[in-house]
Amino acid sequence: MEGRKPLFIFINVNPLDLQYQQLLKDIIEYGVEKQDRTGTGTKSIFGYTIRHNMADGFPLLTTKKVAFKTMVTELLWFLKGDTNIKYLVDNECNIWNGDAYKNYEKYAMANSYGVDVFSMDEFIDEIKNNNEFAKKWGELGPIYGKQWRDWKINLIDPHTMEFVPPIDQIQNLINDLKTNPDSRRLMVSAWNVGEINHMVLPPCHYGFQVYTTEMNEEERKNCWATYIGKSKKYVEKMDHNRLDKVNAPSRKISLMWNQRSVDTFLGLPFNISSYGLLLIMIAKEVNMIPDQLIGSLGDTHLYLNHIKQAKEQIKRTPFKLPTVEINEVDVLKGEVELELKNYLHHDPIKAPLSN
Repeated sequence: MEGRKPLFIFINVNPLDLQYQQLLKDIIEYGVEKQDRTGTGTKSIFGYTIRHNMADGFPLLTTKKVAFKTMVTELLWFLKGDTNIKYLVDNECNIWNGDAYKNYEKYAMANSYGVDVFSMDEFIDEIKNNNEFAKKWGELGPIYGKQWRDWKINLIDPHTMEFVPPIDQIQNLINDLKTNPDSRRLMVSAWNVGEINHMVLPPCHYGFQVYTTEMNEEERKNCWATYIGKSKKYVEKMDHNRLDKVNAPSRKISLMWNQRSVDTFLGLPFNISSYGLLLIMIAKEVNMIPDQLIGSLGDTHLYLNHIKQAKEQIKRTPFKLPTVEINEVDVLKGEVELELKNYLHHDPIKAPLSN
């Protein structure tokens, strides 16, 4: 059930919203004013960590409404290896429109020779209805999806004298989790130095690493009882062998993402929930239990025109976190069938996006 509820209901404070509110306070109190590429100006701190236990609920902030469907669409777009906004636009996700339009407008203004340049609305209409236009002007360069699924290598194999094929990092990650789950190389990077200048925007969240641990018998039983919706008595007499026979997960999996630049008010709520969803999708794919979600944040800032909105969010009392149930998932195809449950939230807080 999604929706706002009256404030007189019982409110269960969640640690994630409290961490986020503390971060907003810390930036406002201790941040230094800095200029930035957008010309807006920021208050910024450097180095911050957010940690969330997935057992506490799905990491979707409740102190303002976060557009869950938009977040899901963007993540699936990354996993598909797509770098063109047409898929996003067709699925009513508009967060990359400004970056694509900026590229088009710059070129069109310089080369129009008296021909009218499309407005933003006209541009998006062309993306929707004109495939050739979308193919050319909807492209954002080799951003996240390209690096995750198709990292190009300009090397020649001395045995075949042919170029080494591109690397599918997500495929490799899934394979390694199944065959070598204790590896310290369970990493995916979007920071391809050789292609950064060809991207419409260098990756803000530039890489992530996963980490797995074996569960003891008691942990396995508790997790399995929760997973199948039974009481702990139901699994009381199970041992590792019986748990194996019913394909009960034997490992927990955590994910830590690294982010060089953090738009704390507009971007970070998406980043938190996006990597939370990625974690549970991967966990489902490899039959593990989601454990810890960790954000390692670099230049963590509030745009100066977001300060008022941040102060409003700080005042709000969090609700209990929602849950997400995944019925079917194919990480490599960028497909998921899921349901968001019990998302109680305060009203959205509007703020301008700086491109």
